[in-house]
Amino acid sequence: MDRQIIFPSLMAKNQKELDLFLRKLKGTVKELHFDVSDGKLVPSKVFQFPFRLSKEFTYNVHLMVKNPQNWVKQHGNKVKTIIFHPEPLKEKEISSLIKLIKNKHKKAGLALKPETKVRFVQNYLGLVDYILVLTVHPGFYGGKFLPAPLRKIKEIKKINPHLKVIVDGGMNPKTIKLAKKAGGDYFISGSYTTNADKPKEKIKSLIKAVKFVY
Repeated sequence: MDRQIIFPSLMAKNQKELDLFLRKLKGTVKELHFDVSDGKLVPSKVFQFPFRLSKEFTYNVHLMVKNPQNWVKQHGNKVKTIIFHPEPLKEKEISSLIKLIKNKHKKAGLALKPETKVRFVQNYLGLVDYILVLTVHPGFYGGKFLPAPLRKIKEIKKINPHLKVIVDGGMNPKTIKLAKKAGGDYFISGSYTTNADKPKEKIKSLIKAVKFVY
C-alpha cells in the first residue's frame, strides 16, 4: 500500500459494471480495493462472475465469503493483498489460509465485522500484514457509520504496534478524521468516492481531511 492511504472500493455484479468503475477511476489512484461476497457470509452477491481486471491498477481484495480458500486458490494471483474474514473459519483454517496467501507471495489481512472482538484474532496479529476494521455492517455501499469499532484499533496496536490497520465503512471527511485519530493507517471509501461524479476530487478531500488530524 506504501504511500497511498485512500483506496476507492468496487462492488460489481458483472463485467460491464466493473469496466465502468475502472474507466471512471482511471488516473485517480494506483491501487484499488474490491469486495467479493457470496450471499452467505453477508446478504449481497458481488464479483460472482469470471471477472477481468485492468492492468492500470494493482488491487487488494476483501473476501466476504464462507470459503475464502477456494477464491485464493482460483484468483489469488490477480491481486496484491488478500483480506479475509476469520469468523466462519476454524483456528487451523485461519492459520493455513494465511500460510497459503503468503506462499503466493501476497500480503495477508484479517477483516473484523463490527461485532467481532479483537481477542478472537489476537493469536494471528503477528502473522498478518493488515487488519481491516469494519465501521459498517458489511455487504453494501452506503452503510451507516458505526464509531464503536474504532476502539479496536488501540487494542490491536497494543498487541502489535507495527501492524497496519485499515478502516472501511462510511468514510467521508468527517468520519475519516475520527478513524485517523483512533489510529487508522489506511482508509477504504466506496459510496463517497467510487459512486461520485468526480471521484478524484472526493479522494483529495479525504486526503486533506486526514492531513489536518494531529
